[in-house]
Amino acid sequence: MSNEIIFFGSFLLFIVLMLAIDLGLFNKKDHKVSMKEAAVMSFIWVSFAIGFYFLLLTNGEILHDINNFAILQEVTTKHLHNISLIPGNFEGSLLIYKQNLALEFLTGYVIEYALSVDNIFVMVLIFSAFGVDERYYHRVLFWGIIGAVLMRFLFIFLGSTLINEFGWILYIFGAFLIYTGVGMFLSRDEEEKIDTENHKVVRFASKYFSVYPEYVGNKFFIKVDKKKMVTPLFIVLLIVEFTDLIFAVDSIPAIFAVTKDPYIVFFSNIFAILGLRSMFFLLVNVIYKFHYLKVGLAFLLVFIGIKMLAHHWLSLWGFTTMHSLFVILFILTTSIVASLVFPKKVNKE
Repeated sequence: MSNEIIFFGSFLLFIVLMLAIDLGLFNKKDHKVSMKEAAVMSFIWVSFAIGFYFLLLTNGEILHDINNFAILQEVTTKHLHNISLIPGNFEGSLLIYKQNLALEFLTGYVIEYALSVDNIFVMVLIFSAFGVDERYYHRVLFWGIIGAVLMRFLFIFLGSTLINEFGWILYIFGAFLIYTGVGMFLSRDEEEKIDTENHKVVRFASKYFSVYPEYVGNKFFIKVDKKKMVTPLFIVLLIVEFTDLIFAVDSIPAIFAVTKDPYIVFFSNIFAILGLRSMFFLLVNVIYKFHYLKVGLAFLLVFIGIKMLAHHWLSLWGFTTMHSLFVILFILTTSIVASLVFPKKVNKE
């Protein structure tokens, strides 16, 4: 069994264990998640991500079982790492590789975490539009994450296969991200609404499932006269999954602009979406204050799109992953600070 499979399997086992502890230990009963709980869980998930960064920084070679210069060179070429190895110096080259690998993970994590904030805006709208009791937010988001992990796995490794087979697809990804970023900027002031009756997922569910007309506590399914029916809470779960699918189309190509190693793309994605749930409860009541964040995310997508289109020239000019991280942090910090310094004016009628 290869090191990649063992490493990947261990990572999945760790995630399953943490989710089981979360569901069984911290959330035995449905309740409204407090700011304190959300802060603690956010701190825990961010700490895990930082810990994983240091794991890659110190022992990154175990992922692809790199034990000599030839394998290191092969892995670097295969995953298009933007680094220069030192001929005849395996230890020095390995150190450069591990530093870059860890930095790629951290940059991808920051990108995905940032783009997830836009997902929070939509989730708030979904729960509000469908009148979901706050006690059941956690349950919906928990099972939503299970589906998200599976979808991200398929998307990422399919994307990696396409990139390896057809290198030109990076240019399509880049153009798509620029298009999405420009669209996000142009629609930044539009008020988002959710049509609970004509939503695509609602129409789909109504066509293929028997839907019970009322919420039944935290249940997704219910039996009525021996007939199994789905509840409105299950419909909300489907909409959350559908929303994550749409966001994955933007976020996954964005991380491929940072690293072509599918394992690093997957790890950074999963850590970010696991932290998204706790971040949702942390920001749900104050998200409206960051009104320039959508502008920042639009610029972020455009920057990443341009980076994908010009990746060949940027590498020749010495534009590294560290430079990308600095630009990303600058965009996000500027949008957050601008939101706080220039608060949105509320029309008083």
